[in-house]
Amino acid sequence: MAVADDLNTLLGRLRTSVPELSAALVATTDGLPIAHSMNAGDANRLAAMAATALGLGRRICETYGGGEFRETSVSGDQGQMYIYSAGSKAVLGVVARLGANVGLIHLEARDVASEVSQVLEH
Repeated sequence: MAVADDLNTLLGRLRTSVPELSAALVATTDGLPIAHSMNAGDANRLAAMAATALGLGRRICETYGGGEFRETSVSGDQGQMYIYSAGSKAVLGVVARLGANVGLIHLEARDVASEVSQVLEH
């Protein structure tokens, strides 16, 4: 199976496990979408912003001595986006509506981010 197929399988599994997600994507650290599963929106823009948030998060962790960046979130009055480091080459972004089960999102997305890293590092 090709890398894109592996990543799409992971995103599909994540969206099945957390039905409140309206989008999930994997992007390179320089902001190019690799795989995505979205109800609506622009994967190119979301990938670029997720990569920017990843870069900023890494810089913040470095500045305050927080160690290796793992994740961050952005909350609005209509929903949230969670951004997870997926190894040295990628970022995982997921979008959820307000009231979604944050614990379940983190549980599932952290596992998927780790698996994305393994797929891309090999």
